[in-house]
Amino acid sequence: MDLGLQGRGALVLGAGSGLGQAIAVALAREGAHVVAAGRTAATVEQTAADITAAGGTATPLVLDLRRPETFAAAVADAEAAAGSLDVLVNNTGGPPPGPVGGVDAAVWREQFEAMVLSVFALTDLVLPAMRRRGWGRILTSTSSGTVVPIPQLGISNALRSALHGWSKTLATEVGGDGVTVNILVPGRIATARTAALDGARAEREGQPVAAVAAQSRARIPVGRYGRPEEYGDAAAFLAGDRASYITGSVLRIDGGMIGAA
Repeated sequence: MDLGLQGRGALVLGAGSGLGQAIAVALAREGAHVVAAGRTAATVEQTAADITAAGGTATPLVLDLRRPETFAAAVADAEAAAGSLDVLVNNTGGPPPGPVGGVDAAVWREQFEAMVLSVFALTDLVLPAMRRRGWGRILTSTSSGTVVPIPQLGISNALRSALHGWSKTLATEVGGDGVTVNILVPGRIATARTAALDGARAEREGQPVAAVAAQSRARIPVGRYGRPEEYGDAAAFLAGDRASYITGSVLRIDGGMIGAA
C-alpha cells in the first residue's frame, strides 16, 4: 500500500530511541525526509545514520524541549532540511515515576513545560504552513495511562491526558484545512522505557524483573509486548494519504491490553 509519503517532510520528536525512533524509521521507509529530533546529538545522529544506511533520507536535529526559546530556530532548520514539514510527531519523554499526590509545584511546572507546553508551541510553529498548503498531519504519542491510570505514573497520567483534550479540540479547528490531528496510545511496547518501568516495579515489589514482565504479558490478549516497528507502522499509516478521513481519534497499539472503552 502506497501511503503517499514520498517526498513529504516529517519532524519526529524523541527520535533518538524507543517509539520516536521507530516512527522515524517507518516514515523514512515510506519515502519521507525525516528530521530526527532529540536532546542528545549522538542518538539522533545515529538514528539518521541508520535511516540513511537503509536507503532513506534523514537529518539529525538537536532539540531540547526544556528550552522553548530555541523552538523557532529549530523548526526553521527542520524546514530548510526537509523542504517542508508536512508531518509533526509529538513524542516527549516520560516524567519520573511516583504517586500523583504530594508532588512539588516546581516539578509539576517543569514537567508541564517539557511534556505539554512544548507540544503546543511546536505545533503552533508548523501549523500555519500546513494550513496554507492544505495538507498536514499532527500525531501525538501519549500513554495507556490516559485511558486507565497506571499506578506510580501519576504525573504522566495527568499531563498526557491534557494532550488528549488539546488534540481533539485542535482537530475540530484545522480539519477543514486538510490537517488531521490524532493521538497514538502505546500499550506495553518493548522499549528501554518499558524495561526501566518493569525494573522500577520489580524493585518496589521485591520481585525479579522476569516475573514482573511475565505478569504484564499475562494481561495482554496477544500474549507479548509489542515491537517498536509495529508502533511505527501504525504512526506511518496515520501520517499518510490513506488516513485522510481519520482525525480527532485515539489509536491504541496495545495488543488488546487496555480494557476500558
